[in-house]
Amino acid sequence: MDPRHKKILQRNRTNLVRDLDPSEVYDGLLSRGVFTQDMIDEIKSSGTRRDQARQLVRDLETRGSRAFPAFLECLRECGYESLTSLLQSEDPVGQSVPSPQIPVIRPLPVCPIDVREPDKIHSNPPKELPLYPTEIDIASPSPERLSPRPTQGRTRRDSIQSYKMDASPCGLCLIINNVEFEQHSDLKDRNGSDIDSDKLERRFKSLNFDVVVKRNLKHKQIRQELSALAKMDHSNSDCCVVIILSHGTEATHSRFPGAVYGVDGTSVPVQVITNYLNGQHCPSLQGKPKLFFLQACGGGEKDTGFEVSPDEVQPCMGGPDDQTDAIPVSSSSDSLSMSDEPDARATLPTPSDILVSYSTFPGYVSWRDTKAGSWYVETLDRLLKENAAIHDLVTILMMVNNEVSQNSAKGLFKQMPGSFNFLRKLLYFQAPPHSQFST
Repeated sequence: MDPRHKKILQRNRTNLVRDLDPSEVYDGLLSRGVFTQDMIDEIKSSGTRRDQARQLVRDLETRGSRAFPAFLECLRECGYESLTSLLQSEDPVGQSVPSPQIPVIRPLPVCPIDVREPDKIHSNPPKELPLYPTEIDIASPSPERLSPRPTQGRTRRDSIQSYKMDASPCGLCLIINNVEFEQHSDLKDRNGSDIDSDKLERRFKSLNFDVVVKRNLKHKQIRQELSALAKMDHSNSDCCVVIILSHGTEATHSRFPGAVYGVDGTSVPVQVITNYLNGQHCPSLQGKPKLFFLQACGGGEKDTGFEVSPDEVQPCMGGPDDQTDAIPVSSSSDSLSMSDEPDARATLPTPSDILVSYSTFPGYVSWRDTKAGSWYVETLDRLLKENAAIHDLVTILMMVNNEVSQNSAKGLFKQMPGSFNFLRKLLYFQAPPHSQFST
């Protein structure tokens, strides 16, 4: 498909997923050769109407130059005038669907063999003949079909069923932002954390979550907020998000490593935090995704990385302040804060539908700039803004891992985010239209 048409579909994916009933355009796309019956059956098996619409739009992007104009014709025939006008308004060039052409196949030449002189078969063999006609003139619905797909024989990633994420609001997002720590805790204030908190509050509001921010909580207050969250009725929600910005520590564990500190210097294990919302303790969230984002150190060790060839290191795609996040003007601890440490052990059954995203690998520090915020949150916020309308959460987190891993503090220290993923399906946020251009 023409890159221009791909971008049009991506920019309008939210509207298409919301308004399109894929069952109404299947026959038209099939008759025009855009999809095969097997491909349509696969789209049908992807789940709800929204899931089918989302997969249909993604598959269209792989179907060659005729797919976009053929899709417009199908929308027009089925009465989707507003969607048709929306897509056409972004395609000033416009294309008409070419009429099918009859294949022109040239016959293979016949090379007679003299049966009376069989030795000539080997002594003077005829020129090697092509296995296929040397010229085929045919209008293919998808040029990509001429070469086998590299993933052929494997389960297609976009055929996995997605979580239902269309409630309004989608769910509750709790942000715990610990900035100022009590003197006896021996933990420094986390200057710059308010920047992270403000960014994530705006971002999750744009993703249609109700956001509640709590600041400077002691360890008992963290537990109380999570307990209150677990006791709420989430029957009308599709998801729940917990974000904790604090110091952290390394600890032994049975499932989720690490712990986060209250401002009183007492830590709460990540394992305990996630258990508040598991299926046993919060029945109204059973089968629904529970997401935890932790900006906290996983320990005190600094990662100096390892040497790679120059072509393996991609430049960071962020703004001009990215390097100042990594290489502060001052070498003092006030300019670039490092602080996170360990948790306690807990033993509970393997949770389902839970994802915990860590800003750094367990055991290592997490870097934060006092003026620009943390590497992890800045990258997470930006990539959610740019990709929430296109990609699922796990894919976006992989992008976050890659970008943060390219940074270096003082030209030496590295950071590697990661996640513990117990989700069972793909998760797509409710991204606003043209979210990659929004604030």
